[in-house]
Amino acid sequence: MTRQTTGKIALVTGGSRGLGRNIVLNLARRGVDAIFTYHADRAAAEQVAALAAEAGRRAVALQLDAGDTAGFGDFVQDARQALAGLGAQRFDYLVNNAGTSHHDSIENTTEDAFDALYRVHLKGVFFLTQKLLPLINDGGRIVNISSGLTRVIMPGRAPYGTMKGAVEILTRYMAKELGPRRIAVNVVAPGAIETDFSGGLVRDNPEFNKRVADMTALGRAGLPDDIGPMVASLLSEDHRWVNGQRIEVSGGMSI
Repeated sequence: MTRQTTGKIALVTGGSRGLGRNIVLNLARRGVDAIFTYHADRAAAEQVAALAAEAGRRAVALQLDAGDTAGFGDFVQDARQALAGLGAQRFDYLVNNAGTSHHDSIENTTEDAFDALYRVHLKGVFFLTQKLLPLINDGGRIVNISSGLTRVIMPGRAPYGTMKGAVEILTRYMAKELGPRRIAVNVVAPGAIETDFSGGLVRDNPEFNKRVADMTALGRAGLPDDIGPMVASLLSEDHRWVNGQRIEVSGGMSI
């Protein structure tokens, strides 16, 4: 069987599980090799790499704490070595996907919890992108992952939604500043998706799952396969003129 190949390489943070895993594998099906990060579960990362290989593509797993900017310099060096192993000096697509969940009221959220969200979801995205810019090809693409919770307001999600709202603003600034390099930057905002995120709340809690389905025009909660193919498509040449946009992928939640 002839394997599709584009000659393109993506770097996806948080690619060992959930949406990141799905993005890596859908890119592989489109002929895109990947470098992806994992936080702690090496076995899960190796499984993703093996599945990408079954699709005929190469995927290299690198460890990264997306909230520890002090480690970003070493990570960039690891990424350079991984690129060399793929026969390249630069990559084409960056997907800032790594994230953590948080559920608490404004009244009860601690400063430590707020700072932890900030380090991963905003500071980490800003400075990791900054560090990686020399490795991104001109004419490349960046997709930042946000959340439907920047539009659909649910009590207990304020700190998380606030960080994602900041990422959406950052995305537009990136699109403007990186325009001279022809790097398109967009933000994808998934709705509630059935993954292990938030302790598997959407996937494993039937009551919450039904609540999501009832508030969604298409009548169900989202699945990882609703997101990965969309992100892979957005990164392709088919969407080369889409830039600086917030694209919600939620099945029509709260419309």
